[in-house]
Amino acid sequence: MNRLINSSSPYLLQHANNPVDWYPWSEDALLRAQTEDKPILVSIGYSACHWCHVMEHESFEEEETAQIMNEHFINIKIDREERPDLDHIYMEAVQVLTGHGGWPLNVFLTPDKKPFYGGTYFPPVPAYNRSSWKQLLLFIADAFKNRRAEIESQAEKITGYISESNKILIQPEKLFLEQPEKLFSEKDVLLIFEKLKVTFDHTNGGFGNAPKFPGTMTIQFLLRDFYFRKNQESLDHALLSLDKMCMGGIYDHLGGGFARYSTDEKWLAPHFEKMLYDNALLVIALCEANQLLQEQKYSPVIRQTLKFIEREMMSDERGFFTALDADSEGVEGKFYVWDLEEVKNILGEDGKIFCEFYDITLEGNWEEKNIIHQKTSVDEFAKRKKLDTEEFEIYLEECRNKLFDVRSKRIRPRLDDKIILSLNALMCSAFAKAYQTLGDKQYLKIAEANIRFLLSAFRDDSNSSELLHAFKNSKAYGDAILDEYSYLIDALMNVYEITFDEKLLMRAKEYADLVIEQFIDEQDGFFFFNSKKTIDVLLHKKEFYDNATPSGNSMMAKNLQRLSIYFDNDHYRNSVLKMLVQLKNSILQYPSSFSNWINVMLTFIFPGSEVAVVGKDYLKFSNRINAFFLPDKILMATMNGNGNYFPILKGKVEVDHTQFFICKNYACLKPVTTFEEFLKIIQEY
Repeated sequence: MNRLINSSSPYLLQHANNPVDWYPWSEDALLRAQTEDKPILVSIGYSACHWCHVMEHESFEEEETAQIMNEHFINIKIDREERPDLDHIYMEAVQVLTGHGGWPLNVFLTPDKKPFYGGTYFPPVPAYNRSSWKQLLLFIADAFKNRRAEIESQAEKITGYISESNKILIQPEKLFLEQPEKLFSEKDVLLIFEKLKVTFDHTNGGFGNAPKFPGTMTIQFLLRDFYFRKNQESLDHALLSLDKMCMGGIYDHLGGGFARYSTDEKWLAPHFEKMLYDNALLVIALCEANQLLQEQKYSPVIRQTLKFIEREMMSDERGFFTALDADSEGVEGKFYVWDLEEVKNILGEDGKIFCEFYDITLEGNWEEKNIIHQKTSVDEFAKRKKLDTEEFEIYLEECRNKLFDVRSKRIRPRLDDKIILSLNALMCSAFAKAYQTLGDKQYLKIAEANIRFLLSAFRDDSNSSELLHAFKNSKAYGDAILDEYSYLIDALMNVYEITFDEKLLMRAKEYADLVIEQFIDEQDGFFFFNSKKTIDVLLHKKEFYDNATPSGNSMMAKNLQRLSIYFDNDHYRNSVLKMLVQLKNSILQYPSSFSNWINVMLTFIFPGSEVAVVGKDYLKFSNRINAFFLPDKILMATMNGNGNYFPILKGKVEVDHTQFFICKNYACLKPVTTFEEFLKIIQEY
């Protein structure tokens, strides 16, 4: 038993009985490396990572391998979800060294934390054109002992590169502030679309080839591109992508929720882990598509996914857990796949048409098993088979429920029951968006309960204005990173727009000001990954890329733009412009890597409307407004704005009927008194 036994992380606890003398990332481990002058082996993963489990079983549980590791290295195990800052630094180092990254991430450091070599998965014997793990360990140990100068030189070069790498993406500001209207234009949007179009999979939806990730923020841009420029190609590809994901095996047709990504281009075979953040972002994108179409097209998938979150990913405190493993009983996907005979035994003769619709066959569609997925839509299949569509949908639901009941008795994948602040804020925003779209009060209750939990449970007792990163066993721990603050600020504003509790906006502003104080780089106006108070990292980095989740910087840009309107704060607005103008060339050149930044840029090209609803029926009418796709609108509502602090509401007094006030581009229209008038104006304005 090693030092991981007292960890909160389920991932670290999985390694607590390894014969490897693991440390968590700690002062003790780092001091021992310096005292004994040994290289540090940092191994980073997460609880739902399939290949992390494989490498543990093959190497970290093996006595001879552990003996080599213990003799020659100070071994540190890190949960990337607990220390995303360290993962960010050392992932970039491995990408510099090898040209790719992923998990498990294994990186070798000098005693002063500088990386000099690394990679991802290493097999126990030479395979896949890779050295075995033991061969690598012995090679590194020998090099550290006999070629130390080369090691130190390599470490200095890599550290220098990752320290300077951000500067490649940003350019000195130009045309700044004097003529902000010239900074961005509709031509930029056309260029972004043309760049993205090259990556479209016109058959299967999505972007690029296998492995295929959801690309939700890019889909959100396509929805906006259709709304603002009436670009039909953007809408068609956004809907094709969502349709194919909802039909594919990446979506759990029995229990709801989406897997991390698809290993093939057709969305059939997922990497079966289910991550909280993917499901939050997909719910938001599906809701926006519903709002834009003014249809209930994606409502069943939204409802089933949120039902899955409530059932399997929500704690008693109304926090959300981090992930479900890809494996059960040591086998990837075993919980989710089916044999034809098993399905027939459950469904009987009634199962024949079900199996045909969901592509369940004797030979299987994945590794001799069957992943439930649709090759065609319900409407098309019913029409081809001359079935009544409504009756067929009822039949499918009955069959799915029978299979779900049987599946529920299987040995379940492991749950990572850490509660991460940033990921919770993202899911809170998803529930708020679902309430806007579907009007289900259960979603309102959950969003409100979650935001209360986050604001109370994650406060740092030693400094009540600051936040902590994770929550487990009734205790919060770890310093919050930029993502924590930026996602929470966004969630506070999103929950405000369904509750109109002005205290939430005040709290959002408080945290935004704290981020500006503690995270900003005064030289360029961007924000560091860590607070300036963090001292146990090799260096302070900034994240610009929007990857699986929005970067903390792009989310802060979005937040400051919204807050600049709520509070009429030019400093916030100028901060956003300063960031955007420095990144503009990178955004235009690599739009798929800056998709959330693009959506922030759109707010300056196509400004949203500022809407105030004042009167006794403000809540009812605000709910109706929220059901429509009105990108980047600022909606405030109150019974009576007299004496109100917020400029949008100030001086707008209650009269006999509810009034709608609309402003845009520094100009306001005459208030209207019916929802129909409001809707006509807002959609034409």
